[in-house]
Amino acid sequence: MQTNILGTNLETCCTNPMTGYYRDGVCRTSEEDTGTHTVCAIVSTKFLEYSKSQGNNLITPAPHFNFPGLKEGNKWCLCALRWKEAYDAGCAPKIIAEATSNLTTKYVDKAILLEYCV
Repeated sequence: MQTNILGTNLETCCTNPMTGYYRDGVCRTSEEDTGTHTVCAIVSTKFLEYSKSQGNNLITPAPHFNFPGLKEGNKWCLCALRWKEAYDAGCAPKIIAEATSNLTTKYVDKAILLEYCV
């Protein structure tokens, strides 16, 4: 069981829409998850537009990948490096500490993550 950035058990991020690398609602990862989908974010329009401009369209549904498309306020497991990239660009969404894997701290300073917690 992975822990969250607070050091307690990793909680579910969201099941509607179903998120996570394993599509089980949890922002957990393993070696096969090359994107490290560990940040439980509450996506904003600003972030979604930024991500789309970077070639990662999270707005448009992709049914063949069981992806509903996201809108502001949805919770979603983001790649740690994508979140950091958005942070560096001033577009990072808020996160849920209890559902953000501690493995995220390999890529993003814990203090920064804690600043973005809701």
